[in-house]
Amino acid sequence: MSKSERLLNLLIMLLVQRRYLTKSRIRAILYPEASEVAFERMFDRDKEELRSLGVPIEVGQLDPLFDDEPGYRIRADELGLPPVELEPDEAAVVGVATKVWEHARMARATSDAVAKLRAAGVPVDTGALDLVEPRLSADEPAFDVFWEAAQERREVVFDYARPGHPPSTRHLQPWGVARFSGRWYAVGLDTDRGEERVFRLSRVVGEARAVGDPAAYDVPPGTDVAAIARRLGAPSGSGEAVLLVRAGAGHALRRTATVVEAGVTGPDGSAGWDRLRLPRTDVADEVLAHGPDVVVEEPATLRDDVVARLRALLGEPGGHDRQGTTA
Repeated sequence: MSKSERLLNLLIMLLVQRRYLTKSRIRAILYPEASEVAFERMFDRDKEELRSLGVPIEVGQLDPLFDDEPGYRIRADELGLPPVELEPDEAAVVGVATKVWEHARMARATSDAVAKLRAAGVPVDTGALDLVEPRLSADEPAFDVFWEAAQERREVVFDYARPGHPPSTRHLQPWGVARFSGRWYAVGLDTDRGEERVFRLSRVVGEARAVGDPAAYDVPPGTDVAAIARRLGAPSGSGEAVLLVRAGAGHALRRTATVVEAGVTGPDGSAGWDRLRLPRTDVADEVLAHGPDVVVEEPATLRDDVVARLRALLGEPGGHDRQGTTA
């Protein structure tokens, strides 16, 4: 178990149980393979690391009338944050960060931690998970494979489809993943060409797989994955997109707009809309992410793309899937 997964499991175990959890029970559930000495060292280190992150771990007795083994717990009312007021641009940044943390690996860790507690007969309160609940994965199916391979320094083999070309098999030593212009990219060394390359994850066809042993390569010192993704990422669609955006919504779109015309009439004849002009047209993903708060005026090709994707979700004729539109 990786350190981050072990810390997350410990956090969840101490958060969801209704009574103090003894050290011996924690060892049996979370550190079953560790020796006594190794467990003491790891548990003390893990507790201090959680506390350094602001997690209030409380120590107490299971029965106040007896001097039993001390137990540990995390009170949900002490872990929760007070109401936080964010500016619109700050809220947009938090929203992007949430996309990264709300992926399937963290959801599996949460499920595993709760399952282990229940199997050990420990009563749990899953309502406390609202404080640390993972919700949603990054959309691209290959995201987890590239993200984990980058952490483990393992090569990834995958089929990649460029526009106008059939899929070809590629080999990448990933240095990391980054989001640029509304897309997720894998950045690393293309071993077939011996050069750094950027691959858009939505263009990965079929199942990507990590191969070889961990720690098989080193990331060049000073590598800035985000900067490489911006430099080598696919250029934005040419032309201009004109969008109607409901007031108070679409903050990420507003930051890239060249013109914002406030107080225009919406598509339903209501007030409270703004007209945005963006210097690119490949914004169908962003438009769909905002639901009814964003409507495409121009160009017709972008509007048709959005409509076709919505029809595909509803299973109507004339729809096309996301892979077909982004490859």
